[in-house]
Amino acid sequence: MFSLEKRWVIIQAYKHNEELHRQWSHSYVVEDNEDYFVLVSIRAAVVESDGRKWHTKEPAIFILSKKHWFNVIAMLKENGICYYVNIASPAIYDKNFIKYIDYDLDIKLYEDGTTRLLDVSEYKKHADEQGYSEDIKMILQKSVSKIYEMINKKEFPFKDEEIHKFYRKFELETRK
Repeated sequence: MFSLEKRWVIIQAYKHNEELHRQWSHSYVVEDNEDYFVLVSIRAAVVESDGRKWHTKEPAIFILSKKHWFNVIAMLKENGICYYVNIASPAIYDKNFIKYIDYDLDIKLYEDGTTRLLDVSEYKKHADEQGYSEDIKMILQKSVSKIYEMINKKEFPFKDEEIHKFYRKFELETRK
């Protein structure tokens, strides 16, 4: 089976209307299995759909599901790990790009364990403008519920020790 492990790729998030929403440069694949891609990014250049460019501040571990309608970005901050969940289509690999469709809704799990559902108004706006089907809306709502359940049960990927393990693997593999 073809594996992306130990390769550098670009991550691209699209919107339902097929427009490119955001792109992260140079992310390193530390794991590629049948369920997800795990990538590490440090000081990645990010380009927004409006052309705005910025660099990430802290190391981030991306867990991009191949089967479920979400992905997780674990940001390694000074006082702990902050998890940012995108409700999104399963990720695919295409010619050095890992791609997914971002469906607006996000859940943030802060270092202190509190959570917050974000971008609900953006979701409602895009659902109308871009014509999200009832099936898609139902899948997205189920994904939100599933994420809260996973957070409450402290299931992968919401396990700090697993995130640190991926980061250590990255450091070992990329140390020159």
